[in-house]
Amino acid sequence: MREHGLKPPIDNQSSDAPAVTADCALDLGWGRLIFGQTFSEPERLVATLEGELPDRRDIAVYVRDPHVLLANAPQEIFLDPSHTFRLDLSTYRASKRAPSGFFLRRLTSQADAEEINRIYAGRGMVPVPPDFFWSKRDARSICYFVAEDEVSGEILGTVTGVDHFRAFNDPERGGSLWCLAVDPQARHPGVGQALVRHLAEYFAARGLAYLDLSVMHDNDQAIALYEKLGFHRVPYFTVKRKNLINETLYTGPDVDDALNPYATIIVREARRRGIRVEVTDAEHGFFSLSQGGRTIRCRESLSELTSAVAMSICDDKTATRKVVEGAGVHVPAQLLASAGDEALETFLREHGKVVVKPARGEQGRGVSVGLTSMDDMRAAIDEARQLCDTVLVEECVEGQDLRLIVINYRLVAAAIRRPPTIVGNGRSTIRELIEAQSRRRGAATGGESHIPLDAETGRTIAQAGYTLDDALESGTQLQVRRTANLHTGGTIHDVTDIVHPVLVEAAVRSARAIDIPVTGIDLMVASPTEADYRFIEANERPGLANHEPQPTAERFVDLLFPLSMPSTARQVVADQHANQGAT
Repeated sequence: MREHGLKPPIDNQSSDAPAVTADCALDLGWGRLIFGQTFSEPERLVATLEGELPDRRDIAVYVRDPHVLLANAPQEIFLDPSHTFRLDLSTYRASKRAPSGFFLRRLTSQADAEEINRIYAGRGMVPVPPDFFWSKRDARSICYFVAEDEVSGEILGTVTGVDHFRAFNDPERGGSLWCLAVDPQARHPGVGQALVRHLAEYFAARGLAYLDLSVMHDNDQAIALYEKLGFHRVPYFTVKRKNLINETLYTGPDVDDALNPYATIIVREARRRGIRVEVTDAEHGFFSLSQGGRTIRCRESLSELTSAVAMSICDDKTATRKVVEGAGVHVPAQLLASAGDEALETFLREHGKVVVKPARGEQGRGVSVGLTSMDDMRAAIDEARQLCDTVLVEECVEGQDLRLIVINYRLVAAAIRRPPTIVGNGRSTIRELIEAQSRRRGAATGGESHIPLDAETGRTIAQAGYTLDDALESGTQLQVRRTANLHTGGTIHDVTDIVHPVLVEAAVRSARAIDIPVTGIDLMVASPTEADYRFIEANERPGLANHEPQPTAERFVDLLFPLSMPSTARQVVADQHANQGAT
């Protein structure tokens, strides 16, 4: 039976072995890790799973006779569709290559705990109270490791390890890996692999026999990594409780896999509330939402609640500028590219650097930033005219690109968008580093983000003194584009909690001037904590994904179907409106 992957029951252990802790359920903050082999009766294991706390995700591992367990509570629990993989630590060999650009260490501060939660949110994982991490930093059975950027000090990834021997006197002296998560914005390759290796070496030094982990059956990328490191699949079973967090694991696969992440996040939120979803064109993100007698058609975050007039204002950047400027919003100096060479030369001489962009367009296409010569400006104008006959030339405002998501004329999320940056390893060319970074960004965003090897990328690299075929020195960071759009490789960093009230006011004022209920307002700012800004554009179909942990999809569905909100949430909104009316 052992050869077929079944753990022996605890009453079959050798008499000279340390007494195994019965009914062991180890709290990990996001939920409990319940060791099935420590339970002698399935009824006791079911009762333990039924004690799961709200907003937590308990996991019962090494479950013996799962068919018997499920028969005891078929409406409450389900068999998790994950595979278990094992690394034999007695034969494991450490890598001779040290991490490049980052280092690994244990969790050491409250700030580390907050950064781990940020990464969990970015990966759709259950957050953990930060004080829980801190209280368990010296625990004998639990260990937390993080990867830290050598230059910026940012936390790039995290992994949790559980020592089974110290948790319940495991006679097999096993260990397990949990919550491996890498920041979707991380520029360094190999962060996840380095964290896995570090944990394996740590447990091997403790004298543990193996390292197990659980991975979703269809996570081909992760499975390939584990197999590369020497893990092999073992037939152990995992059981979880049916709850909202686990819903997608036991309700079957989505019937609309072709939807992009921006439509998917809305569709899933609607389904969670019992709103009927009909996907009419998955490729282009069209779907209908229905509840009671109300039906609203959407294309991602663009719904029937946005008028054609508001949409046309956002579509034409010259019209957008006039509308928001009339509302008192600060805008950069601007000139039509058709004004003639003399006017363009004067404009360039006055501002030093300019931005060229089509009057109509999205996702950063045709936008050239930081142009300092007439030759570059003319080339950029010709490129932009391939997308739109009307081309704009603006003063280049230095600073950070801030996206503010405004829904129902309230700020829901604010994020700094940073241009794509690569990190040299001393071997690969800049072209190869860009291609590798594009693959990582694509994997992190469902194929929505990649760095194009176009004229803007070539111009940015040339201004830094490089060519695409140069090898970048180890540890050297190079910004390869000036635009920060997600679709062209940019990364998103949440600043909702620290954004300056003046910037929030400018975004809400812009949305009201356009009269658009859902929009993404782009500002160029000195800092998200300072009041200085210039309005760049308004997006009538902002991407609501990638703004974790902010509830963008929730607020969008609230707007469309207010009655789908919990009654307590509706009362909070009503009170807020009443307070605003009083002031």
